[in-house]
Formats: sequence, C-alpha cells, structure tokens
Amino acid sequence: MDRFDAMQAFARVVEAGSFTRAAETLHMSKTSVTQLVQQLEARLRVKLLNRTTRKVNVTADGAAYYERVVRLLVDMDDAETSLSSAAALPRGRLRVDVPSPLARLILVPALPAFHARYPDIQIDMGVSDRMVDVIGENVDCVVRGGELTDPSLMARRVGDLQLGVYAAPGYLERAGTPSHPRELEDTHHRIVGFLWSRTGKAFPYAMHREGERIEVQGRHVFSVDDGNAYLAAGVAGLGILWLPDYMARAHVARGELVPVFEAWRLDPMPLYLAFSPNRHVSAKLRVFIDWVVALMAEHAPVVVGRAA
Repeated sequence: MDRFDAMQAFARVVEAGSFTRAAETLHMSKTSVTQLVQQLEARLRVKLLNRTTRKVNVTADGAAYYERVVRLLVDMDDAETSLSSAAALPRGRLRVDVPSPLARLILVPALPAFHARYPDIQIDMGVSDRMVDVIGENVDCVVRGGELTDPSLMARRVGDLQLGVYAAPGYLERAGTPSHPRELEDTHHRIVGFLWSRTGKAFPYAMHREGERIEVQGRHVFSVDDGNAYLAAGVAGLGILWLPDYMARAHVARGELVPVFEAWRLDPMPLYLAFSPNRHVSAKLRVFIDWVVALMAEHAPVVVGRAA
C-alpha cells in the first residue's frame, strides 16, 4: 500500500462524501479507492468511515485523522512546490468559493488566461452566496462582498464594488419612476429583496446626497439569496434593486435596466478574499490570490484611502 495514495484517497472520500465521486476526482476506479481506504484502516486498526448504501460518514477517529492528513498532504505539496523548478510553475488542487455573479461575469471568463499560465493548478470552484466554513469544509479561500464578521479568518481586501440603483423599464412604466428614495416605502413600489447569508434577512440600504443620508428598507414580494437570481428578478420587473456596477453595466447598455436616483450615492461594498490563518499560503494559493487582486484592480479597484 502506498501510504500517500491511501491518505489522499481517504481525504477525498471525506470531502466528496462518496467513494464514487472521490474516484472520479482522483481519476481512479471506485474499487481502487475502496481498497486503499480499507488498507489504511487495517494498518491503523481503526474504523475511519461508516458506509451505507447511500452515504459515507466519517467516524470520530476518522475526523481527527482527517484533520492531520489534510495538513500533512498540504505540507507535502508545499515541500514539492518549494523546489526551484516547481515554484516557477505551481501545481496542485485549489478549493475556492466565490459569489455567483463574480464567477459568471469576471472570474470564469478570465480563467483561460490563468490556466495558460498555470496549467498544473486544478481549481474546484464553489459558486454560491452562502456562508462557507472555510476550515470545516477544507476550502483554501473564499471571496465575499461586505464586511467580514468572522475574526478567525485572515482577509485581504481585493476590491470595492461601486453600487447603483436600477429598475427594468417595464417596472417603471407600471409603478412610475420614483424621484426620492423614500418613495420606495410607498405601497405601490416594490424592491427585490436580497437575503444575506449571515442573517437570512434583507437589510436597509444607506444612501446619501448633499449631506442628506437615509436608509431604505422598501417593500418586496420576492426575496432571494443568490446574486444571479437577484439580477434576473430585477430584469424581469419584479422590483427595484441595488447592484454593483459590474453586474448592471451590460443590462443598462441593452436597455434592460435603467439607473434611478443617479444624484444619490451608496458607499462602496468591500470585496474580501479570506482564508484560514492555520493554512499555509502555498505557491498555488498565492498566485491565485495575486490573480484575483489583479482582476479586481481592472473591474472594481480598492478606493484610495480605504483599508486594503
């Protein structure tokens, strides 16, 4: 038994929750992965996984062993990539999680250039707006908008998203074009609600103009917790919405959205890349971070004078 292969197979089964999915990501047969894990359990004389016909669960001993195995695999990968030839061309698997609109509009379209430069880095990208347990889910890094509330994470500010207020022409024809944000509290106006993963609730947007500052809650008949669905709801005319410029730009150009309250301003939304302080910043993670920073410098640079 190759202990490295066995540990890698065990870790992937835990992460995938399935021998079949683990085998697919390792480009091995399910039988081979099963045998490696069984051999590892026999060597350790402990049960690492509970298997049923539908699901694989890690045991208490398995969970403790998994935490140590992951650190060991990362250290081994870092040891290899620290060699001069490997450091010049980082390789390995990166698990990241990013907001869905950012993935669709900015990151994924730019990935061909990243992979052309770093062909040996495998990126497994979770695309969501949910809260991610970076440590518990063994994610290398996450990108999130808004102030970070988890003090246990290391974070780098990679951008500032400029925000605006928009509505579909069809919505404005039905409800009228509001001239002041407070009109959004009227019964005939609707916003599209966005449910933030930290609270599961929508929160008021702060807007300011010439010394006047107000918070707008608005009324909604539809709320959603995904950025792409939020945008689609606004384009469909379900209500007024607040959007980063990069999400609105193409729809405004096509006439699908119209800016409103252009004399009013909203504070930029900070965009952070966060990772566990216990996770060594490997060569592959460092080049990914640098790539995200460079991309956001083009699309949503950090406002000068604000903390980075």
